[in-house]
Amino acid sequence: MILSSDNNDALNRVIAHENSSSRRIGLLENKMKKLEDVGVLIARILMPVLFITAGWGKISGYAGTQQYMEAMGVPGFLLPLTILLEFGGGLAILLGFLTRTTALFTAGFTLLTALIFHSNFAEGVNSLMFMKNLTIAGGFLLLALTGPGAFSLDRLLNKKW
Repeated sequence: MILSSDNNDALNRVIAHENSSSRRIGLLENKMKKLEDVGVLIARILMPVLFITAGWGKISGYAGTQQYMEAMGVPGFLLPLTILLEFGGGLAILLGFLTRTTALFTAGFTLLTALIFHSNFAEGVNSLMFMKNLTIAGGFLLLALTGPGAFSLDRLLNKKW
């Protein structure tokens, strides 16, 4: 089949447009790659805020938190472990220390919390809280897989946990 000059020009314009689009996408990906470590740092600052705050609340309201846990069927002696995961784990994520391991444990803790405290969907807010916990766990799982980024104690100490 022989293409006319008009068809050939049209084909060349399509190819040029595709090449231009590919270049733009490539440039965007390069810019995003350069911002990746900054983005991971921002995520590491935002993600643990809830956990650090909740952990501090459990420390300052220890007796009430222990009673609430026991009322939900969770033994009160697990409260120190809960505080360690929330407050200590939150600080570790914030600083990028033992990031992969801490993020993995925090993801598991968040899923377990969703199942224990938010699985009664008859109460309207529990459905939302359950979904919130799933979302948070997904973020921590992603952090466990990607690591802490360049701006972290793990990187400073050259750790791969």
